[in-house]
Amino acid sequence: MTIKIVRIDDRLIHGQIVQGWLKTVDVDKILIISDEVANDEMQQILLSMAVPSSVKLVIKNIKDATYEISNEVYENDKLMILFSNPQDIVRMIDNGIKFQSINIGGMHYSHGKKQLLPNLSVDKNDVMSFLKLIDSGIELETRALPQDERYNAVNDIQKEAENLGINR
Repeated sequence: MTIKIVRIDDRLIHGQIVQGWLKTVDVDKILIISDEVANDEMQQILLSMAVPSSVKLVIKNIKDATYEISNEVYENDKLMILFSNPQDIVRMIDNGIKFQSINIGGMHYSHGKKQLLPNLSVDKNDVMSFLKLIDSGIELETRALPQDERYNAVNDIQKEAENLGINR
């Protein structure tokens, strides 16, 4: 299994993924890991319509994805792994899955969130999850498209943790 990119994007599959990342990053499979999407047939249908026929889309809940990655089900695949939030990645790591780097592609502003960067809005739960990822030694880089400059979001997240009074 070759993981080409692990990305958090609350929209999952959209133009930036299809026109930007898939044209630059050589993958043959997109693996969406989300309990919510795995239980929503309509969302699965809509997401599958956005993926080019040359790329296979697989949608798994966290439990099944953990099992399949651990048991090398994707051994011969070049993967793009998509999550909609950092909490799901923490759950994967807690279950023994390792990631080296996470691309934060889009966590958009909504009520109760604070915008830290153009493509990163967080609430306290997000910050706490990101701190767990940081403590696990995972790089957190932000960029919308592969040609954009990589930006290390660790300092921004740590500053927000201080602002929120989160002690580590």
